Amino acid sequence: MTPNWPGLRVVVAGIGVSGFAAADALLERGAKVVVIDPRQEQSQRERGIVLDTLGADIRLGPDAVEQLPMVAGEPAELLVISPGWDDAQPVVRAALAAGIPIWGEAELAWRLRPATGAAPWLSITGTRGKATTATMLAAMLTAAGYRATAIGQAGTSLLEAVLHPRPYDVLAVQLSGFQLRWASSLQPQSSVCLNVSGTDLDDGSLASRGRVYQNTELACVYNTADPATEQLVMDAEVIEGCRAIGFTLGVPAVSMVGLVEDVLCDRAFVAERITSAAELGTLDDVRVAGAGVLAAHNIANALAAATLARGFGVRPADVRDGLRGYRPLAHHLTPIDPIDPALAADQLKPGEVTWVDDSAATDPMAAAAGLATFERVVWVAGGALEPTANGDRIIADLDRLVAAHRSRLRAVVLFGPDRAVLREALQRHAPDVPVVDVDVAETEQVMEVVVARAGQLAQPGDTVLLSPGFGAEPFATLDQRGVAFGRAVRGRAEP
Repeated sequence: MTPNWPGLRVVVAGIGVSGFAAADALLERGAKVVVIDPRQEQSQRERGIVLDTLGADIRLGPDAVEQLPMVAGEPAELLVISPGWDDAQPVVRAALAAGIPIWGEAELAWRLRPATGAAPWLSITGTRGKATTATMLAAMLTAAGYRATAIGQAGTSLLEAVLHPRPYDVLAVQLSGFQLRWASSLQPQSSVCLNVSGTDLDDGSLASRGRVYQNTELACVYNTADPATEQLVMDAEVIEGCRAIGFTLGVPAVSMVGLVEDVLCDRAFVAERITSAAELGTLDDVRVAGAGVLAAHNIANALAAATLARGFGVRPADVRDGLRGYRPLAHHLTPIDPIDPALAADQLKPGEVTWVDDSAATDPMAAAAGLATFERVVWVAGGALEPTANGDRIIADLDRLVAAHRSRLRAVVLFGPDRAVLREALQRHAPDVPVVDVDVAETEQVMEVVVARAGQLAQPGDTVLLSPGFGAEPFATLDQRGVAFGRAVRGRAEP
């Protein structure tokens, strides 16, 4: 049920991008809004000034988040939280204890959709590949003539998209486990959980990922190589008539999408699927989409996106054209100049050292996907663990990662505050692989030293791969980390 917005007493926790958008949308609808944030740097103050002008009550600083505030002198009726606000926060604990509804940005965006003519959601979650799949899907939908976009972390914000003055026909929606944790009323047309690994295998996290399937109308798409995703489909309460559709890197069975040799095939959304299949493209089309890096996980992402697109009615030729026209996201297995980013990996001259930026790999599963793509690697890795990460789980994930890919490792260059955790895993499972520690105080110099050390270790035919497996620190963001790596590589190549 949609709330009666005018006069609704709402606390918005966080004044970052999503919190600002949430407060702005609520104020526009006449809600009474208190915005809280423990930070009070310039960006928070600037957003606070804007929201204060619009009528919000802005409270910044550590004291502002010690308890759930009153709104206009009365108890709050709704708490809207931003990413990073977990159950341990006093504000969240207080709302749970009082039975006050808690929503994330996804739930708020869904509730604010127009009453009629709202764009259907094709929802995507998983430990790895969400952004790539969402943007691939948007490219396929656009090739079919729909006004579509990828929203969430992959592109436009959820609230911006659903409230856009020129409505979209359909939305490719990337959803994190956090967003799903605080969402209850979403009703996607089709949905997919691409994979689950690492901390997502914890009961609470797995349940959050599984929420992507709740109330799905047409198709629950799962990964046949990851049985946990199929189990999530089996456990989900869906709209009657919803189908379970698998995607596979093998030959697809009936009601699946997969590969027959180098052809992407649909045996789910064709009339005679028992005896025939529709051709959706080839691995060469996926290679173009991967900017020259034909990785198994990119094939899986393309199959998942194609399955969602076909469920929406996209023609096979438009799936193919969407793949051919797709350009990958930055820092996702991106070859670095002076290598031409459009050059296929198998066209590189023998003896060249390839430099690849996969800074978006912020966990061990993502790093494993990057390592699996290349035969011989000088691996650049490290960074910071999430403060809330399960330490034992991370150690186990790193052990599996190193043990599985040690034969590919020429050498490893480590950086970042928590690199010792990975160094210990390398000592346990790849003791013969040379490991270089980079301990530089100035962040601006870290990648210069990393690239210099990697260049000394690399031999003709090797790939130097930045696939950190950790959070961004000492850099502010994964984008900053990738840009610094690319700049250092290009600087090294200059005469």
